[in-house]
Amino acid sequence: MDQVLEKIYAIKKYELDDYAKHLMIGGGTRGGPVLKRGKGCWVEDIDGKKYIDCTSQSWALYLGYANDEINNIVHEHSQNLTHVHQGFDTLPRFAFAKKLAQIAPASFNRVSFTVGGGPAVESAMKLAVKNREGAGEFICLYDSYHGATLGTMGASWISTMGSGKFIGGSRFNRIIRQFIRVPNPYCYRCPLGLEPEGCEMMCLKVLRLTIEKGINGPTAAIILEPLQASGGQIIFPKEYLQGVRKLCDEFGIILVYDEIQTYARIGTFFANEYYGVEPDIIALGKGLGAGFPIGANIIRDGLKGYEPDSEELHTFANNSVSQVAGLKLIDILENGVLENCRNMGNYLGKELKDMQKTFPQIGDVRQAGLHIGLELVIDPATKAPATGLLAAVRKAGFENGIIFGVGGMAKNVLKIKPPLIITKQDADSVLESFRKSFMTALKNI
Repeated sequence: MDQVLEKIYAIKKYELDDYAKHLMIGGGTRGGPVLKRGKGCWVEDIDGKKYIDCTSQSWALYLGYANDEINNIVHEHSQNLTHVHQGFDTLPRFAFAKKLAQIAPASFNRVSFTVGGGPAVESAMKLAVKNREGAGEFICLYDSYHGATLGTMGASWISTMGSGKFIGGSRFNRIIRQFIRVPNPYCYRCPLGLEPEGCEMMCLKVLRLTIEKGINGPTAAIILEPLQASGGQIIFPKEYLQGVRKLCDEFGIILVYDEIQTYARIGTFFANEYYGVEPDIIALGKGLGAGFPIGANIIRDGLKGYEPDSEELHTFANNSVSQVAGLKLIDILENGVLENCRNMGNYLGKELKDMQKTFPQIGDVRQAGLHIGLELVIDPATKAPATGLLAAVRKAGFENGIIFGVGGMAKNVLKIKPPLIITKQDADSVLESFRKSFMTALKNI
């Protein structure tokens, strides 16, 4: 073992406080174990305790920890190339761009790369402005999350009072771009106070009015997640996206899908396959590089793309290691893993819905592929958010060897988003550990 690694792995638990005082962390739901090694869906902490990870580490490890095939191709390729400047062509970049175009909708044939998800959304904004003469305003949705860069923070709920108070992003509001927000189709907890039956898609009517009367000048783009992840695992009705597409066509607005979390995880490569509605630009990140950092935009035919005169320039946008990892990931996904994602997602979704009969505090189960969210409530009639219950479930989960994610404005949505390779045996472990953790939490609150 390399001596540097030996020193790192030799750090003792009692020494961590001394190390921690040198570290600044700007986000994340902390308070969990200190992780040391992992394999597949399981990870081990510095005490040797093992956990099944239902976060896939910010939803990025589609193949789980330390995947042999990804490690092998990265090791083999890195003997030849690692970092390459954006101005030099490479075979991995050509190959990855072509492959993404092949699996994307038929009219999407041009790809640009960037360093991650937030910059990919910023890049989509540039392309929208370039293609909409005289337009400079953007529309996003309530509870949206598109990143925490200065360019995207204004489109993310962290800059609003969505959580009940001003947090994080709001401290930078004076220097970030302000977005125009419209109601999201959150049918379980409608922001307009309506019931799904008979609402007549009022959120679409508000969107139209905003385009017509709420914005100065033409709208450059509508940016949305086809499934709001951070906002609470909210699966949009197909008719909503159809309506947004019609409005964009009517007013000449660019429709941007932020697929940073939906790519492959909903059981299809892209959301258009799931919903049957195509955007104009697709922004990608997180799992795209199989755990290695990379982001991308794919644009439809007919749009102006980038010109190589510093419109879009990043030192690490031509990361060949991430590109070969992303290519290998697609190869593996195409050979059974996407099907497994659908099958195991449906299995977990069905079993969790059955648990609602025992635990009425599970107000809603939302599942698309392995995008799973449980909205916890104090009472299913009032739907009052059970924030304390969720915190207790997550804490009990650590004790029971399982790591859950947290979402929703009130932090009352439990996220279950394991690696896409999860087996039925592992899925049963998730269900059993969740049941134990839920029962423990009910006793302790």
